[in-house]
Amino acid sequence: MTVAPSSTLFAEGVSFDPWCKLATMEVRFRPETESRLQELAAQTGRAPDDLVEDALAGYLQELTQVRETLDSRYDDIKSGRVQPIDGEAFFEGLRKREEQLLKSRRSK
Repeated sequence: MTVAPSSTLFAEGVSFDPWCKLATMEVRFRPETESRLQELAAQTGRAPDDLVEDALAGYLQELTQVRETLDSRYDDIKSGRVQPIDGEAFFEGLRKREEQLLKSRRSK
């Protein structure tokens, strides 16, 4: 499948957008993924290229948000605004609180 940016005009595979460095891109899918994409395109009436572009745009937005969150958390720890906690100690405390909650529910 060939995916083209929607903001770029194409004629015979040539980009007329001076800012576009990538005119087209070939994306290879596993047969089951291609089948699901074609099925979704038929159900929604949207072109497969549009579905792929929307999915990739959403993925890249989510990836950017995760990266920003991780960078922020790292900065908080490095600056001392937040103290890291031991993962094992946290989960042990969580298990104990869960056990206490279950015991209190059983006794009611």
